[in-house]
Amino acid sequence: MAEKLKHTDDYINRELSWLDFNTRVLEKALDPKTPLLEQAKFSAIFSNNLDEFFMVRVASLKSQVEADINKQSEDGKTPEEQLKMIREKLIPILIKQEDHYENYLKNALKKESIYIVDYKKLNCRQQNWANNYFKTAIFPVLTPLAVDQSHPFPFVSNLSLNIAVIVCDPDTKKKQFSRVKIPQKTMNRFITIPNELSEKKTKPFFYTVPIEEIIAANLSMLFPGMDIEEFSFFRVTRDADLELRDIEADDLMIAIEEGLRKRRMGGEIVRLEVSKNMPKIILELLLEGMSIDKKDLYENKSLLALDELIQLSKINHPKLQYKTKQGSIHTLLKNSQKRLIEAKSIEQNKFQNIFSVIRKTDILLHHPYHQFTSSVEEFIQQSADDPFVMGIKMTLYRVSKDSEIINALIRASENGKQVMALVELKARFDEDNNIQWAKQLEKSGVHVVYGVLGLKTHTKIALVIRKEKERLRTYFHIGTGNYNSKTAKQYTDLGLLSIEQELGQDLVELFNYLTGYSKQQHYRKLLVAPISLRQGTEFLINREINNVKNGKKGLIKAKMNALVDPNIIKLLYQASEVGVKIELIIRGMCCLYPQEKGLSENIKVISIIGRYLEHSRIFWFYNDNNPEVFIGSADWMRRNLDRRVEAVTPIEQPNLKKELENLLNIYLEDNVDSWEMQHDGKYIKKKDKKEILCAQTNLQNFTEK
Repeated sequence: MAEKLKHTDDYINRELSWLDFNTRVLEKALDPKTPLLEQAKFSAIFSNNLDEFFMVRVASLKSQVEADINKQSEDGKTPEEQLKMIREKLIPILIKQEDHYENYLKNALKKESIYIVDYKKLNCRQQNWANNYFKTAIFPVLTPLAVDQSHPFPFVSNLSLNIAVIVCDPDTKKKQFSRVKIPQKTMNRFITIPNELSEKKTKPFFYTVPIEEIIAANLSMLFPGMDIEEFSFFRVTRDADLELRDIEADDLMIAIEEGLRKRRMGGEIVRLEVSKNMPKIILELLLEGMSIDKKDLYENKSLLALDELIQLSKINHPKLQYKTKQGSIHTLLKNSQKRLIEAKSIEQNKFQNIFSVIRKTDILLHHPYHQFTSSVEEFIQQSADDPFVMGIKMTLYRVSKDSEIINALIRASENGKQVMALVELKARFDEDNNIQWAKQLEKSGVHVVYGVLGLKTHTKIALVIRKEKERLRTYFHIGTGNYNSKTAKQYTDLGLLSIEQELGQDLVELFNYLTGYSKQQHYRKLLVAPISLRQGTEFLINREINNVKNGKKGLIKAKMNALVDPNIIKLLYQASEVGVKIELIIRGMCCLYPQEKGLSENIKVISIIGRYLEHSRIFWFYNDNNPEVFIGSADWMRRNLDRRVEAVTPIEQPNLKKELENLLNIYLEDNVDSWEMQHDGKYIKKKDKKEILCAQTNLQNFTEK
């Protein structure tokens, strides 16, 4: 195993690196080349990412401070120092987001007849409509909560948007504080005003006002007989990480359900967001009433909860959105679509079941350019109905709420097949959805398990056992992304469909490890965490080092979501020092300094932030002109290498290896969505050259041919 980093200056703080990544997401919103409604979407994604960052990462650091734990990070910073660094780095980024929304996005949308307006700017007819809407559709569900000697400060739930109100009794002149919670989950944040009420010369395409503005304008109805002296908006973020003991599966579901109930309420407050102009009396009441330190206070001059801008992206205005892309059916699977037979789009005599196609050759899938529905879903659907299929085994980490794969597994069980689903209950922020699926699968006769004690099962694998000529044959899918039809349209991911015998046997044994008491310590071809993935990865890097030392060429190309593991970083530095060329495509956190003299001169790092979320992982090693290539679910992070069950598979067919090498080169040449990491850790957007090279566009065009 490689020794750890000797110098803290050789490692970038992971929290600051994550903020850099999220800043690149925001820059996509700020880019004038991004369609307007997509700008709203990326701004919303930035805010949603940040909410989760506070709920988990900031909450963890604050817990360490409160517990007086001064364990230093890899870059030598204490939890308290990191919290200070996070705040200092974040405030100017938030100002950029607010300025974009207030001073650009709203005005640009207005020019396209999409109006997001304050209540005060509505005309009389619009205000009358809004007031009537409040009376009939909002008022009945609101509950103002007073604070006085007989009413303690109300509990403010996690990520809730609220109005703080100061009311005054006109008779006694006594002032009181009250809180009104905005009903976000049951109502839209942006209330659409009928277009016919507008006085604009050109009919508006969309006219809306934030719901909190309508409520604030009608506070007198909530406090009849009282004078409304002051009001302002606020929002809190709480610790929402579930700390779970390593307990047995039956107890685990109960523990997680209880944890989810607590999460909905929330743990300690880690952030208070308020409107910039909040009256001092209200701010002091909030800080005191919820025991919040000013270091956790963030003042916003625009709307709070900008994650809800995602609602605007649902407006149907093609001119202001990315062109809809459906993806294509993989060339090899075009005659294997049962639904097309039923729709009579292909002739019955040309149909080939998907198993006959996979028997001929391995199939490399690239979503969303290849349709998930016509590949992975079709594989599971046909497996559920095929009379020769004896059993299906799958891992489920994040599944869509209307999953056809879940329905297929249930149908397969009803058809008498042996079906096993490993449902990861600890998939962060998807726990509730997974619990519901697990219960439904169990009721349908599917064998449901929850994985290995103490480890999160993150691997994406599906195994189908089929009886052919009096013997059993294993068909399988190994992927980089979740079995989720929704995210498969938004994330770029890779998958392998194959019947390769040794890999199939590895998967059989891996599933035995996941479901039973196997202590499997060796796999033929798969690199499996936490058993062999770290060791295998270090071997592959060391081999390139040794080849260079022996006068040969050394080259590594890799694509992943994050590079955080100190041991791997140390080994990459060593590889660079001896002359191994290393090209890395890392979407998110990267704690390695590239192109640093005497440390990493041979390492290049880029980050692609485009229309789709880059989620695929590819690991390519030159191996003295006999390249070895792998894909899988694991990033180079401690959690993936040591604390999760992961599977990384070799891609062995020469044509597919070449396809992945070409894919890496397409990303490395991108000059539209690409950011290049500098020797000091900062990122600079690649400037457009005469020839515009957008990886995602080129890949889309290539698969559509």
